[in-house]
This record gives sequence, C-alpha cells and structure tokens, in this order.
Amino acid sequence: MALRILHVGKFFPPYRGGMEVFLADLVHEQRRQGIDAHALVHGDPLPDDPSWLERVPVQFNLVYAPMAIGFRRALGRAIERVQPDVLHLHLPNNSALWALTLPIARRVPWVIHWHSDVVVSNIKWSVALAYMLYRPFEQALLERAQQVFATSPPYLEASNALRAWRGKCEIVPLGLDLRNIPPPVALSPGQGWRSETRLRLLSIGRLTYYKGFETLIRAVSTMPGVELLIAGEGELRTSLEALIRQCTPEGRPTPVRLTGAVSDGEKHALFASCDIFCLASRERTEAFGIVLLEAMLHGKPCLVTDLPGSGMPWVVAHAHAGLHVPFEDQDAWRSSIARLQHNTALRQRLGQSGNKALHRFFSIGPCEQSVARHYRSLAPDTRPAKPRQDLLVVISTRNNETEIGHLIRRVHALVKASVLVVDNRSTDATCHEAEECGARVLRPLLAMTNWGSLQTGLRYAQTHGFQTVVTIDAEGLYEVEELPALLAQREQADMVVAYFSERNSLVRRIAWQWFRWLTGFGLRDFVSGFRLYNRQALETATSTQATMLDYQDIGTLLLMRRQGLRIAEVALPLHTARVNRSKIFRSWGNAVRYAAVSSLLSIAHGRARQRPLRPPR
Repeated sequence: MALRILHVGKFFPPYRGGMEVFLADLVHEQRRQGIDAHALVHGDPLPDDPSWLERVPVQFNLVYAPMAIGFRRALGRAIERVQPDVLHLHLPNNSALWALTLPIARRVPWVIHWHSDVVVSNIKWSVALAYMLYRPFEQALLERAQQVFATSPPYLEASNALRAWRGKCEIVPLGLDLRNIPPPVALSPGQGWRSETRLRLLSIGRLTYYKGFETLIRAVSTMPGVELLIAGEGELRTSLEALIRQCTPEGRPTPVRLTGAVSDGEKHALFASCDIFCLASRERTEAFGIVLLEAMLHGKPCLVTDLPGSGMPWVVAHAHAGLHVPFEDQDAWRSSIARLQHNTALRQRLGQSGNKALHRFFSIGPCEQSVARHYRSLAPDTRPAKPRQDLLVVISTRNNETEIGHLIRRVHALVKASVLVVDNRSTDATCHEAEECGARVLRPLLAMTNWGSLQTGLRYAQTHGFQTVVTIDAEGLYEVEELPALLAQREQADMVVAYFSERNSLVRRIAWQWFRWLTGFGLRDFVSGFRLYNRQALETATSTQATMLDYQDIGTLLLMRRQGLRIAEVALPLHTARVNRSKIFRSWGNAVRYAAVSSLLSIAHGRARQRPLRPPR
C-alpha cells in the first residue's frame, strides 16, 4: 500500500526560494519512489500544474507572510481528497496554523519540517512584533506534531523555539535533486562579468534585510580587479543601488552590479562562470542555504558568514567546500576573498570537495529515505514488505584502521553474513578500509555514544528485514572468532550475551555481583558488546525507551525482561588477549558514574521476576 502524504508549504516553483526548491525536489523524489505525495501551497494556479499540486491565491502580504483567505478551506478539502497517512507541514508558514482548527487534520499524524526559526530580529522590529502573536500557535503546532525535522545540528542546538521539543527532533539535512538541474543558458550582453575582471564573485538571494549584501558591497568596492554580481530582487534594491554608487570610487567602473531576477538557466550559467560564491547573511533566518548546494554542484568554493546558530557554516564545513568569515566584518571579507584570489589551487580543492560532498551527503535521495522512514513509523500499515534476510553483523568503530579489515574478512570467512560498519567520526582510514573489504558503512552526522552507534546499526537491520543481528565492538578483535559459537545458541533465546571469563578483573567481578543482586539476572558480564538479537529482541532494542538509555547494557536487559523475552549467556574462550579499552572502566570517575546510573535504573524497574536464564555452556 503506497504512502499518501500531503505537504503544506509556502510556495512552489516557479517561485524559486530555497525552501520552495527543496519542497519541489522532495515531492518529485517521493513520487519517483512510489509515495503518493501531494502539495498545498500559496500562489496563483498555473495552467500546467499537475493534479497533485494545488495553489491558493494570496490576497496580500503582512510582514513578509503571505495572507491567503481561502487556505483553511483548501486545506480541509485537500485532506478529504487525498486522505493522507501523514500531514507534512513546512515551517515557518502562517497558513499551516489552520491545521490546528480543523478536526479532520487532527485525526492525521503530523510531521513538521523546520526550515527556519522566525528570528526575533534586531534589524527588523516588525518581525519581532509579529512573532509575539505567531509564537503561541507555532508552539501548539510543535506540541501536536509527532516528529520534527531540523536541517542541521547547529540550528537545532540554537533554536529557542525547538528547545522544549528536542525529544521529537531529528536531523535531516536538506538535499538537491541532481537529476532535475536545468542546463545553463547563454547570458545576454551585460548580464555577466566584464572581460577585464580578474576575480568573479557571485551572490544570489532576495534583496532583503538579513542577507548582508551591504557588507559584501563595502568589502568589494576597494578591491581592484574584483567584480561582484548579486542576482535577485527585493525591497532593498533601491537602497543597495544607492550604496553601490556611494562606494564606487570616482572614475572607476562599478565593482558591484545587481542583475535583478534571473531564470533557472541564467542562474546556473552564472554559477558555471563565477570563481567564488559568497553568502554574507547576518541573521539565523538564513538557516541552511540551498543555494550553497547549487554552488557545490558547479564545483565553486563558498565564502560564508560564520553565523552562530546557523546551518550555513555547518554545511560548508561538513563538505570542506569553503571558508568561514566573521559576519559583518568587511576587512575579514576582503582578506578571505584575497586569499582565494591568489590561491587557485585552494579554490579548485574546495570546489572539488564540495562537489563530492554534494553527491554523497546533500542529494535529495538520502533526505527522502530518512523522511520516508519516519513516515512509516507513524503509519505502520503502509510499510513495504521487506525481503527476508538472515544475518547482519554490526560493527561499531572509531579510528580502528589497523583492525577493521581483518575483522570484516574474518566475519566473511566464518559465516554467511552481511557486514554493517557504523563509524563514529573516525579521522583515520577506517571507513575506506571497511568499504574496501565489502562492508556497508554508515556515518551518522552527529557524534554518538557506543550505544547510539550500535542502535543505528540495529535500526538498519530492522528496516532491511534481517532476522538475526550480532553486534561487535571493533575494539574486541578476539570476539569475531567465536561468531559461529554465538550463532549456535540463537534458537535458545531471543538475546544471547557472550561472556569472556579472561577479561573479568576483581573490580568487575565485585561490580557484577552487585548488579546480579540488584537486578535478579544471573549474568557474569553486563557490558559485553558481543550480543545476538532475534527479530523480537530487535524491536525492543530499537524502541524509544531503549534510545533514551545512557548505557545499553543493563537497560536493554531490563526492557527485554519487561517484554517477556528470553535472555541467555554463553561462555566463550578469549582468543586474543588485548588491552581493555572500555570507556566505562577507563577511569574511576566513569566507573562510578556507570554504577550509579545503572543502579538507579535497576531500582526504578524493580526486581521483577525474570524468566530463568539458560545455563552457560
């Protein structure tokens, strides 16, 4: 059964804001993937609009917000017509607030795509005043939503509006549809840079208060041989033209020109012929910068404002696609532009890195897959049937380039299994070695605990239909040799925990005696990362309750017992004695914290009677 999704957005192409470009790309990709996606947006209907797109005419704008009197009625009709499994609201969008007033909307699960805060502006007092009225309704939407998609870690961290709802937020970076890029067209005479220009700068965006074009104009005006084109229209056009005239030295050609609005083909022609792309935004209203992805598409280095709390510098840093410049610092802009002007090799290296990162991290495909996974968690009846797959070995790793290759090769030699490596921000060649050995590698965007890495692998197994999962910490190279012995116990319990007596020190034995008394479990090692899960145990280990655990060891055991699942421990020989690198026992402070947290968790769950453990082998 195909998922039915109704997107409620602001505008849709041919309106070409960043939020609108993304919405169009997402809907098209979803429809390519078999999702029945529809969109309800502002704007006048166009003759060639498809049946799944409805535009609602706007009567006027109030503080940059489109006012469409018929939007509430149109939303109710659209929900009745589409019968969506999920209502996908794109914010900020004042018309999305109508969902709060419609009973038919409240019967559908909601997700919110958080494109930007409504920034309480120090520059534009009218925005701050309007937000005082908008905020209570915005918070009501967030409270009602089951899931919130934030576009970058820094933006989520800095967002006051999302502070109370962090538990339902997920990082889903925006993406660009690389299969739907219009070809560049020939620029008309006078539309591009002058022939004598030595360094061609480009900036694109609406001519509005938060874009920081004033800083760029003042910085470039004193740099010989440098010319800046600014593409876009907006309410500041007259004042920016006046500033350009004021900053242009007498007798010299104008160093900055406003091109006005450009078509998609003209925009990509400008990208193709520029040397550097600049984005000087000065408020967090600039949340991500889809235009940066378009610059990376053309292999252009990016200069961006190092704006606190914005995802814009995060995108560039994550892609290694450019340089950061302190916001509203004209001298810093001149210095950064000059650095790239005289270092052609650096420009090329940044441009190539950005292009590779675009295809790897910021295309629309990974974004759509992440969004669809959350849809199906809210509408489980629409989950597609997954082919049965038997065994997945999940390896958690960080900077294990010397061990990871051997570990993967031994898995393949010992058992018939797929191997998934979850990398926690390695800085060495771990990922390359893993991929060379045939493993699938996941690189979460956020730094994670060891349990977070393992649970990422468990979620992957659940999504892809694996029946049995074995988890291995890459630090424990010896564990892989006992993989067949662990698998031999799979029919005896829902979760099987390995026990290696050789690594149980006196301190550990004392600790485990305490937890055996406290929990009622008969285990002799509570922190073994060498574990086997069947489908029932997998469901519990990937649950919301399991996600909230600081440590997976005792917490998952308690959750398994609550669900009535069977737990077995199997004693295994230690093949390769290694230095213990467990973070828990690396210091007394870590050990005490682990003991305190796990003890409180055990007491909170109570010493409920447990199903007997299978006797150790």
